[in-house]
Amino acid sequence: MRIVDAHHHVWDLSVRDQDWIGPELAAIRRDFLLPELCAETAAAGVQATVLVQTVPVAQETPEFLALAAAGGPVAGVVGWTDLTAPDVVGALAALRELPGGERLVGIRHPVQGEPDPGWLLRDDVRRGLSAVAEAGLVYDLLVLPHQLDAAVRTAAAHPGLTFVLDHLGKPPIATGGREPWGSAVRALAALPNTVCKLSGMVTEADWTSWTVDGLRPYAGTVLEAFGPARTMYGSDWPVCRLASSYAGVLACARTLTEHLAKDEQAQVFAGTADRVYGLGGV
Repeated sequence: MRIVDAHHHVWDLSVRDQDWIGPELAAIRRDFLLPELCAETAAAGVQATVLVQTVPVAQETPEFLALAAAGGPVAGVVGWTDLTAPDVVGALAALRELPGGERLVGIRHPVQGEPDPGWLLRDDVRRGLSAVAEAGLVYDLLVLPHQLDAAVRTAAAHPGLTFVLDHLGKPPIATGGREPWGSAVRALAALPNTVCKLSGMVTEADWTSWTVDGLRPYAGTVLEAFGPARTMYGSDWPVCRLASSYAGVLACARTLTEHLAKDEQAQVFAGTADRVYGLGGV
């Protein structure tokens, strides 16, 4: 079965600090470069990946596009640009002209770090989202549960833009909470222009004591709400290393989807990402 890892990162701390890596994340405060990922994907039988932005810095996306252009497993890049900038249309066009620009498949902003729970509803942000849609890109949603209501309203207001929910919307797995997260996720899934990544679960759970059975209710909610054709697998490497290995996260996802039919599993592990991000089976 073809496998696409639809969500991973890389970073070089000598090039740029990752200021979100606080003391509690000390285990991943080191360089994670593409060759290390390539060793993981080759061992796991992963054919293609999507490299996702880590910091809201304009220089990062051109660097990621260059990595994609150099060959290897990176088939798509979800980058960053300032959605509130007056010339966001021009900024997106300029990214497309760079080496690897054809691999730009989406845009993401770390909304989870915005103090305003309605940040997505701002007029300047919505103007930027319209530019993303006009550019033929998708928008990755990195939000916390209390921001899901704004995400639902935003997706409803932009029916021509596909929204990809990262990490299930970060449910409180460690404490066992399911509401109001579950209701909000179902409301988002009710909109046809939304997709969800089956990613990031092990780090929302207790890093040392998580179990597949403990993740099952959350994965089940997403698979039922979005369906396999709107769910895609992602490792969230190297963040996942806080709680599991690359191979361990993939094995966990396989177990959580083993009840699905083979064609449905194929959607989760490749088909959805190929279609939504336009990877073309690379």
